[in-house]
Amino acid sequence: MTFWSPDPTLLRRPAYLSLADQIARAIHEGKLANGERLPPQRKMAHELSLSVQTVSRAYEDLIRRGLVSGEIGRGSFVQTMRREPDPPYLPERLGEVIDLSILKPVCEAMHHERLKQGLGWLAENLPANSALSFRPNVVFPRHAAVAVEWLRRCGIEASTQNVTVTNGATAGMTVALMSVAPPGSTVAMEVVGHHTLRPLANYLGFNLDGLAVDEDGMIPEALDAACRRHDIRAVFLQPSVMNPRAVLMSQARREALAAVARQHDIAIIENDVLGPLVEDRPPPVAAIAPERTIYITSFTKITVPGLRIGYLAAPDRYVAAATNRHLVTNWMATPMVADIASQWVLDGTALDLMMWQRAALRRRQAIAAEVLQGVRYRSHRDALHLWLPLRGERTEAGFVAQARLLGVAVAPGESFRVADGGTQPAVRVALGSTGEDELRAGLGMIAKLLLGDPEMPLLAI
Repeated sequence: MTFWSPDPTLLRRPAYLSLADQIARAIHEGKLANGERLPPQRKMAHELSLSVQTVSRAYEDLIRRGLVSGEIGRGSFVQTMRREPDPPYLPERLGEVIDLSILKPVCEAMHHERLKQGLGWLAENLPANSALSFRPNVVFPRHAAVAVEWLRRCGIEASTQNVTVTNGATAGMTVALMSVAPPGSTVAMEVVGHHTLRPLANYLGFNLDGLAVDEDGMIPEALDAACRRHDIRAVFLQPSVMNPRAVLMSQARREALAAVARQHDIAIIENDVLGPLVEDRPPPVAAIAPERTIYITSFTKITVPGLRIGYLAAPDRYVAAATNRHLVTNWMATPMVADIASQWVLDGTALDLMMWQRAALRRRQAIAAEVLQGVRYRSHRDALHLWLPLRGERTEAGFVAQARLLGVAVAPGESFRVADGGTQPAVRVALGSTGEDELRAGLGMIAKLLLGDPEMPLLAI
């Protein structure tokens, strides 16, 4: 076959990133096939009138993006067929395992009863168009009006024309990313972020740039530098404790990141699935930079898991794109679930369940503080989880395996990590996925592991 070659006339400074972006686009467009060998660095440097060091840096950047693999003595090869990443949680509940791996709200029998009551209400009040219509603009105007009221409770102002009702936050994230990040472009995110973004980037053909973080979340200078290096189209943020490290980003940091986004004219995608559950949080980024922020929230983690419905609020510049992407990927949210959600917002059930969840999470956080006394971890009183750094010689894989031997499942930090460098090994521990007695027992085993010998017992081999 005829090998695709970069166009030297399209190279811009810095040349190594421009070259890497050209090759990445060729891979996403199918001009470079999986397994195809890239030219030796000296040969490509000669053909493009670049230094070998520049080409070497471009290849290293492609390896970091996961698009190329380097094999000593053989060269560099296109790598598009990647192993599907493992989910951070157990796919199913196994035996006597205390499952602290899956992130879910605290649930009791009351939640089942509330949803049954909601379905009973729906049976008596089901609108004909929810059951019979194929047209979203016929079914959802009343839901959009209710969404505006709930979004106001979340801290943002939106019009019904800017709201899309989605089947939860995952659908909203997909629509938002498709709306602002074309194939070959790059989305910035925290180096430890949402576990579905890596596979989603693979499927949709955009790149991820995992940026440095500190105690307050993403570092604005890191975003600025990334925008100068890459074709950054958007930055993905989870500023209100739903990020794996359970950070509640300060208002000053939110404003600083919004300023960088304005400077480089990039979109912001704000995933705020807990919405008003996090008490006394700063204003959403969407309230600070409403002209460029696509805001996503949902009810799944603050009311009942089965209420898979959410809202996406887009600024005018992205409304058409978001509407079209939602049509082609979902057509519309499930009308009957949306009916229950709207009724729950109107009659106060959603708010009641959210307040109940806040109190339940604070009890769980108090249990964690008691059992893990003396153990350093990161969390927030309204978070569904905690982030537990591993110290000494401990590895994530080893710790997760040891915990499983003791009958406790936790999520490895690798599932959330976009880049390898500069982040301490850690595990995520979910607090809402089991009863309080099981939670206490599971946390006790984790504390025992942390205080014990990190060496893997022979039984695990």
